[in-house]
Amino acid sequence: MGKYMGFLTTSQLSAMGFHSCGRGVLISDKASFHGVLRISIGEFVRIDDFCVLSAGIGGIFIGNHVHIGCHSSLIGKERITLGDFSNISSRVSIYSSSDDYSGNYMTNPMIPDEFKNVNHRPVNIGKHSILGCGSVILPGANLGEGCAVGALSLVREPCEPFGIYAGIPARRRADRAHGILEHEKRFLEENNRD
Repeated sequence: MGKYMGFLTTSQLSAMGFHSCGRGVLISDKASFHGVLRISIGEFVRIDDFCVLSAGIGGIFIGNHVHIGCHSSLIGKERITLGDFSNISSRVSIYSSSDDYSGNYMTNPMIPDEFKNVNHRPVNIGKHSILGCGSVILPGANLGEGCAVGALSLVREPCEPFGIYAGIPARRRADRAHGILEHEKRFLEENNRD
């Protein structure tokens, strides 16, 4: 697995100062982290090249058996949660904070808060959810368990469990099969995990 990517060693991961970091974690030496004390990483998580995780006061919480593809970003003041077995494809952007684009307020982090109207809301990516390449997830766009989001989609509203969503803005296009739950059960039994 490390053939194409340089992963941090266990001692390097410990030295970074994450709130918590489980076993079997593979993090590219080209990924960037901000607010590491507010980032919790479960077991068997892989974070690829050029990812940016910037945790605000709400923190970033990553479950077990999660993959975050290259060039993806998780950014914002509020909590961002990635459920167990979730999969973030490359170039996905997840925001728990977003500026007001109306023109009635100023924007960008170099402006004091009194001149801005930033939308801060938690984002939850449910267990077994998968986000297609280039998707953008905005504050408050919580995905229920088993959601699939098509490539290049814009998600700004909550998504119901086991739906396939796509488009700008993303809309439910179909139901997603529940077979992954049976595979999860077998996987956990075979690997003696809870």
